[in-house]
Amino acid sequence: MESFKLIELPYAADALQPVISETTIGFHHGKHLQTYVNNLNAALPGSGFEGKSLEEIVRQSGGGIFNNAGQILNHNLYFLGIQPPTADNKPVGKLASAIDAQFGSFDAFKQAFTQQGATLFGSGWVWLSADSEGRLIISQEGNAHNPVEQGLKPLLTFDVWEHAYYLDYQNRRADHLAALWQLVNWKEIENRFLA
Repeated sequence: MESFKLIELPYAADALQPVISETTIGFHHGKHLQTYVNNLNAALPGSGFEGKSLEEIVRQSGGGIFNNAGQILNHNLYFLGIQPPTADNKPVGKLASAIDAQFGSFDAFKQAFTQQGATLFGSGWVWLSADSEGRLIISQEGNAHNPVEQGLKPLLTFDVWEHAYYLDYQNRRADHLAALWQLVNWKEIENRFLA
């Protein structure tokens, strides 16, 4: 049976410094995400979810299978949506126009998104998603939840589980979120929006 694999990062483990340290990437990608992959693969045989995509499993499952599949899907979208730090990092193309049209400006969007991430209670994710009409939605999702559960297309996510930032920022979640804007791979997020 084909099993899920740990995604390869499209950048070196130290390439996100100083925003995210090599040590954090080692734990976050190499240990936390690997554990979710191992746990899901162990739980799949006989579950009825063999051969399904992560999105299908997240939409249809519950319990441990849901938690592990959700965390793999969320982490894959997170890690593949960031890149080494870029100064004056801004969205491009149709996504940039949609953000301006809907939120008034990129700065207003950034503020709203960061606020949602900073105020999420406990562990989880802050998301930018698009609905079937292309309307943009910012949401907080607790634990392993993902906007695909509401029929939305996930575009951009920031991980607000403590393991994503605690080694580098301790309890300063808002500082971590503010720094993450340097890492967003807007070309990838635009591709997700257009897909």
